[in-house]
Amino acid sequence: NIVISIISPVYRAEKILPKLVEEISTVMRKLNTDYEIILVDDRSPDNSWQVMKNLAEDNSNLKIYRLSRNFGQHPTIMAGLSKSIGEWVVVMDCDLQDQPKEIEKLYKKALEGYEVVQASRVQRKDGRLKKLSSRMFYKIFNYLAGIKINNEVANFGIYHKKVINQVLNVNDYIKFFPLFINWVGYRATTVAVEHQERSEGESSYSLGKLISLAFNVIVSFSDKPLKLFVSLGAIISATSFLGGAWVFIKTLMGRISEPGYSSLILSICFLFGVTFMCLGVLGIYLGKTFNQTKNRPVYIIDEE
Repeated sequence: NIVISIISPVYRAEKILPKLVEEISTVMRKLNTDYEIILVDDRSPDNSWQVMKNLAEDNSNLKIYRLSRNFGQHPTIMAGLSKSIGEWVVVMDCDLQDQPKEIEKLYKKALEGYEVVQASRVQRKDGRLKKLSSRMFYKIFNYLAGIKINNEVANFGIYHKKVINQVLNVNDYIKFFPLFINWVGYRATTVAVEHQERSEGESSYSLGKLISLAFNVIVSFSDKPLKLFVSLGAIISATSFLGGAWVFIKTLMGRISEPGYSSLILSICFLFGVTFMCLGVLGIYLGKTFNQTKNRPVYIIDEE
């Protein structure tokens, strides 16, 4: 029986994959447990799929899948999870910043009675922009969603099969693996691990993609933006009422001889701007609801 399944989404990793598979295999031989390695190609534009096929010919523990198009990192992770059969499931990135040697540490911690053991990157070796954007995203998300997510934790970790089964049952159209793990619960802990610098290439997450992912995840997981706009509307209404009362009293006292045209136009423009922002946010939520009700698959496996 398979004890540990190791899953990694693949994108632009043709030069890294041989070392990734070799290091994982070395660790698993040391642990002396039955295992499987699942690599899922997110329709990478380079030669990753051919490299994966060559590796699979020489490694009976390696299972490879290719999606029909580029669906994104987290749907690709979900595709790999759906194919795993191990009692424990390790999820890690393919760029070797998540070091395979740390699997042993995670697994031993899990055997102490934990169902979720996540890797805590105490000293992240990412670029300044990525670290800053990650920190900002989690601060904003934690505030809007009302939950606590540690920005030092990402996908890397080991999870019991029952946890993975519940993650796969989460039917949200927007997929974000770390938040799903946080949401399903179970007995969880973190373990400090070494984070490696990226050995080849650059991250596929540009600033635009990070902002888009953050926006989609926040809207998918939280209704607090709607509540904030309700509060904003209430504040503006109360302020307008008090301002109107003040102008009315001043008029009765004869202190205002000519109404202010400029202030009137500015007030109208401001209120219309707020109204359209509120309608825009509401429209976004309706759009996300529309996508959810269509119930389209979040990934399609083309080859395996």
